[in-house]
Amino acid sequence: MRVVEKVVAYITRDRHLLVFRHVDSEAGIQVPAGTVEPGESPEHAVMREAREETGLPALELRRFLGARDVDMSPHGRAELHRRSFYHLDLRGDAPSVWRHVEAGGGAPGIEFELYWVLFPDHVPELAAAQGDLLAELAASLRSGPPPEGA
Repeated sequence: MRVVEKVVAYITRDRHLLVFRHVDSEAGIQVPAGTVEPGESPEHAVMREAREETGLPALELRRFLGARDVDMSPHGRAELHRRSFYHLDLRGDAPSVWRHVEAGGGAPGIEFELYWVLFPDHVPELAAAQGDLLAELAASLRSGPPPEGA
C-alpha cells in the first residue's frame, strides 16, 4: 500500500475554528488540508496549504498536534494517508464568512466558502476524519503559546 504524506491545519482566531465547505459539491465541512510535496517539510506544507485554501496571509504556526494514519482502501484507493495535524493562529483580521478560490496545484481553482465556528461548542462533524485531533487542539488552546524554540 502506498503511503501519502498529508497535513491538516486547525486555524484559530480567539475561540473560533476556521472551517469551509465546497461551493459546488457536497464534500462535507472541512479544514484546510493537503499533500506534502516531494522535498517539502510538513511544516512548510501546512502553511502553504492553509494559505492556498483560505487566502489568509497572516498565519502563524503554533504547534504540531500529532499524527494519524488513515487507510483509504474503503474509499477505493490503495493508499495510507499519514496525516500530520497542526495548530495555526490567525494574526490579523478576516471576515466572519468569505469565499475564496483555491490557488496553486496547476488545476482550475476550487471555490470554498469559509467561516468561523465557536470552538469547541459549535464545531460540526468534519469530513474524512479531519476532526480526529480536535481534543489535542483544545489542549493546545488551554496551554497557551509553545515555549521559545519548540
